[in-house]
Amino acid sequence: MILRVLMVLVAYASIASVAKAEKELRIGMIGLDTSHVIAFTKAFNDPNAKGDLATMRVVAGYPGGTDIPPSRDRVERFTNELREMGIEIVDSIPQLLDKVDVVLLESVDGRPHLEQARPVIEAGKPLFIDKPVAGSVKDAVEIFDLAKKHGVPCFSSSSLRYSPEVIAYRDDPAAAERVTGCIIWGPCSVQPPMPDLFFYGVHGVEMLFTIMGPGCVYVTRAHTDSTDVVTGVWKDGRIGTYRGLRSGKTSFGGIVFEKDKIVEIERSGGYQPLLEVIAKFFKTGEVPIDAAETIEIFQFMEAADESKRLDGRPVLLNP
Repeated sequence: MILRVLMVLVAYASIASVAKAEKELRIGMIGLDTSHVIAFTKAFNDPNAKGDLATMRVVAGYPGGTDIPPSRDRVERFTNELREMGIEIVDSIPQLLDKVDVVLLESVDGRPHLEQARPVIEAGKPLFIDKPVAGSVKDAVEIFDLAKKHGVPCFSSSSLRYSPEVIAYRDDPAAAERVTGCIIWGPCSVQPPMPDLFFYGVHGVEMLFTIMGPGCVYVTRAHTDSTDVVTGVWKDGRIGTYRGLRSGKTSFGGIVFEKDKIVEIERSGGYQPLLEVIAKFFKTGEVPIDAAETIEIFQFMEAADESKRLDGRPVLLNP
């Protein structure tokens, strides 16, 4: 009798184990040249992960890599670290797609994102694209057009959008009526040949748009060797400013002007809030950020570059 009970328990355990394995989403990574791939893998593959993160696992990666120093000088190190963590390293994106259900596009250089995203989308795999979404607005539009054409869930975001003090404004339906303006600042290293703000300025600009919402009409940019100040005017007359700091150590922060008070905010939360959003996205297929807003963020940054070329003259986002 005892033997029969034990056999039944073992059988049930086996069935439960198989069911869990069948439900577990397999994550693939493209572009192993950023510290994000290590941090994200540790979070997804943590045996103590909770909620949606516990239902998926990073299983394979394709190194990628380009000629810019932050990619060229780091891709081998991060690839080896992932290999030591038990992640299978493959030689091509098609090989990766045969092994995974969903994809994190992590390449630190935005220029190859369109060509890296194309086979993922055509294969019907849900796709998260780490910042920057692309190396140009044109490429960003094409990525989202491809995703729409093929019916593939796709979104892009900086982790700073989901800092608790920042996302609280987007999550509060009444915030749009309270916020009259905003100033965001943060480090802004550049990496030619990408547009100035695409490489690191995107973090602060995404914070700005998360609080202000879309609807910027035009921007002006003041520029020195140490500081960039990009000021946008929204269609309802509100003003939002991004201050990018190129020298010295600085953190991300900001001031939100509300109708009856001024609120100071700062970065917090690390990667975890973004990863929880990504996990929910992979599980449900529900896109958390409208593609049009992400495109507008990059139009803002491209217009800032054009204003710089024009010695600070105003540039329309949609001329």
